[in-house]
Amino acid sequence: MSAASAHRQAASRGHERERRIALFGGTFDPIHTGHLAVARAAARRFQLHQIHFIPTARPPHKHGGAMAPFADRYAMVALACADHPSFIASLAESGGDHSGREVSFSVDTVRRMRKKLRGTGTHLFFLMGADSFLQIQTWKDYETFLGLCDFIVASRPGFGVEALRGVIPAKLLAPLGAARTAPGSRAIALRSTTIFVLDSVSSHVSATEVRGRLDRGQPIHGLVPPRVEEYITKQALYRCR
Repeated sequence: MSAASAHRQAASRGHERERRIALFGGTFDPIHTGHLAVARAAARRFQLHQIHFIPTARPPHKHGGAMAPFADRYAMVALACADHPSFIASLAESGGDHSGREVSFSVDTVRRMRKKLRGTGTHLFFLMGADSFLQIQTWKDYETFLGLCDFIVASRPGFGVEALRGVIPAKLLAPLGAARTAPGSRAIALRSTTIFVLDSVSSHVSATEVRGRLDRGQPIHGLVPPRVEEYITKQALYRCR
């Protein structure tokens, strides 16, 4: 057996032993089929055991009145996850009373999750879209955040890795020659973590489109999971906002 083959087999055995969990944060206003497509693609590529969908309570960059109530957004996430055993609807950013009234920051959420999982042999990822990552410098304590876990950045096919690299301070990048990724791979090695680009997602659905169609009285069949569509209809969400 060659040294390369032995290394691949050892890495595979290591993946089998460790739990691999991704945190997928977002407003999910509402959760739609694009979100689920990203999650399924990430689960396949990175052999994830669980993906925790974390609706934000009051994201600092949005006003609470512009979103559906937290309880409704969480309910829709729970319904969307119901048919996927490895997808978990999380209350991680709902606050102490689970009301969703507190401002939430991803860096704090990841810190809490790391503390909770300490000693369990879990490999933690944070899953997000490329558009959000390009705004990473506006996030609270973003330099600390980038060092807390590995990242999976979902993007359209052909999206340039250099665009993501361009928003990362040079001091956070791994030194030349110390990269932990294969040459030519769509990944960026930082000093203690890695940013992986997931470019196998082709869905063009957006929450903005879903809300706009509902506001205009147009159908959203196929844009959100059936249970979510039923919930939106019964609760009369996103109409005449």
